[in-house]
Amino acid sequence: MVRSILLALALIIALSAYADDDDHERARAALQRGEILPLSRVLDIARARDPGRVIDVELDDDDGRHVYEIGILDRRGRIIEFKIDAANGRILEREIDD
Repeated sequence: MVRSILLALALIIALSAYADDDDHERARAALQRGEILPLSRVLDIARARDPGRVIDVELDDDDGRHVYEIGILDRRGRIIEFKIDAANGRILEREIDD
């Protein structure tokens, strides 16, 4: 089980290296327009709920609303997935993958 988790994490990290630069530009523009919170603030919100290592971050458009999707690997080896409203930092969804 630990081996499969490590393989999954390696795949996630490798794929994130190929993330589209447009995502970064879109996020920067939304931040400058005041539409979203800084990523550091949103990560603080997620880590306050579930401490651990951030392994994945995406900024998505969910029916016209900016939503951060964040994956955290906790101390017990579980992956906690958050959906957080990028405008106000409210946790919309929290799911644990064992």
